[in-house]
Amino acid sequence: MEEFFIKLLIEYGYIILFVWCIMEGEMALIMAGILSHQTHMHIAPAIFVAGLGGFVGDQIYFYLGRYNKKYIAKKLHTQRRKFAIAHIMLKKYGWPIIFIQRYMYGFRVIIPLTIGLTGYSAKKYALINLISAWCWAAITIIPAWILGEHILDILHKAKEHWYVAVPVVALFLGILLYGFRRIENKILNERKHRSAVSNNK
Repeated sequence: MEEFFIKLLIEYGYIILFVWCIMEGEMALIMAGILSHQTHMHIAPAIFVAGLGGFVGDQIYFYLGRYNKKYIAKKLHTQRRKFAIAHIMLKKYGWPIIFIQRYMYGFRVIIPLTIGLTGYSAKKYALINLISAWCWAAITIIPAWILGEHILDILHKAKEHWYVAVPVVALFLGILLYGFRRIENKILNERKHRSAVSNNK
């Protein structure tokens, strides 16, 4: 199965990379960097295609937010807290939130949906989103291209000693989640504080 998947990536690399980056993408970017290191792909087209895929994915969510209220109603039912935080961050920080949304665990889908719900300019969002997507692709693919052999060696060792890799990955994800929880709570506390001050006036 693994050999078949690698063969598919080599033969249809750019198509798979584009589709994969529409859905999410970090693993796709790393694989593109490694394949570029091995000369199965070319790095410049890989960055271009991956960035376009990431751009298309976020544009889909943006227009879902703008034109599909049934989908949003369903999302709001389970993600109300995150929608509120995304809206606060957008109001407080503006366009930089669009630029960094891909690095915000738990908000990558919520933020484009939230922006779509507002009256934010579709052209402005598309431009920032496109530049952000190409930066995101380059930031991940280029290091993977440079460190290709080292990454392959690490993956090979992780495959042989998966019982060591699992707790390390779990710890990393736990720290990441804890950090985002703290940011969420800080934003919500600031909102409550401003609301309390406003009510006391």
